[in-house]
Amino acid sequence: MTIAISAQTYQEIFAEANETPQNSDSDDELDVTYKCPQVLGEGYLRRVELRQNLVLEIESYQRHDNLIKQRIDHPHPLEFWLMLSGQWWENSVWGVNETAAGQYGFCGSGIGVRGEDNFSQGRQLFVGVHFQPELLQSFISNSTGELPQALRHLVRQPDQPLHFRSNLMTPMMQYNVRDILNCPYQGMIKRMYLESKVLELLALLLKEEAEIQMGSQTHKPLKPGTLEQILHARDLLLQQIDNPPSTAELARLVKLNEYALKCGFLQVFGKPLFAYLHDYRLEQAYQLLETGEMKVSEVAQKIGFASRSYFAAAFRKKFGVNPKQYLMQRKKSR
Repeated sequence: MTIAISAQTYQEIFAEANETPQNSDSDDELDVTYKCPQVLGEGYLRRVELRQNLVLEIESYQRHDNLIKQRIDHPHPLEFWLMLSGQWWENSVWGVNETAAGQYGFCGSGIGVRGEDNFSQGRQLFVGVHFQPELLQSFISNSTGELPQALRHLVRQPDQPLHFRSNLMTPMMQYNVRDILNCPYQGMIKRMYLESKVLELLALLLKEEAEIQMGSQTHKPLKPGTLEQILHARDLLLQQIDNPPSTAELARLVKLNEYALKCGFLQVFGKPLFAYLHDYRLEQAYQLLETGEMKVSEVAQKIGFASRSYFAAAFRKKFGVNPKQYLMQRKKSR
């Protein structure tokens, strides 16, 4: 069955179902969850205003039917979304745009013309980000306020047709999306964490956009199933941070050869296996010292540093302070 509704009706149905939206985080009033109207299915839309002109949305639905939502002409911000499951496609006078599971969509600013948004029946999960041209220009414009030539097509006048492109998500994009969906923090730390992940996604998308415009894209996607093996290797590595398996053992456990594991891990996480583990250990040490409940020597042992002096030097290099000094500072602040 297919349900077809106007943009106004859709807004009215959503507003009626969400007279009192719920805060997703009691420490953050700008993190709000809206439930899906029962007539359209089950699930939620979570909206986090990270800063002015930068909004993160997570939409998770189980749709009972196919949905066609009519759309009117409207000014459009820059926007990208990454589909984990489901399918969306748009019909307009400018043709058909489509994004399916495993893909991302990227829209520049301009005018969004009237047409239809189509959402398939069943499970739908995606992460979307909306931002204004001013935010993009604040990051990457030159001294005269101009964007790089390869990215100027992303910002257009309100009466000009917007740019749209979809493509497969890279492993690094998928990794960032999973981090967003599994954010372990609350309050201001959560906001900082989510914003860092959103900006990293934006950097990855802009890099790919510029490479495509200049005809120099060299990314070679991983073979089907390899990403899952790489992520499994990461999980196994972090489960045993005090006594991690060797590269050879890890490769055997995830059924990859060592070369494929090393190259794939570097492609997905941007650093070699044990450099990644080293950074993770130090991040864990920082959090353990934050509680003030363990001695420096206990923290070093728990995260797998046999030498306390080496741990202190590594901690100081990463965070700019000796671990003992940091522990004392935390105890005094309590």
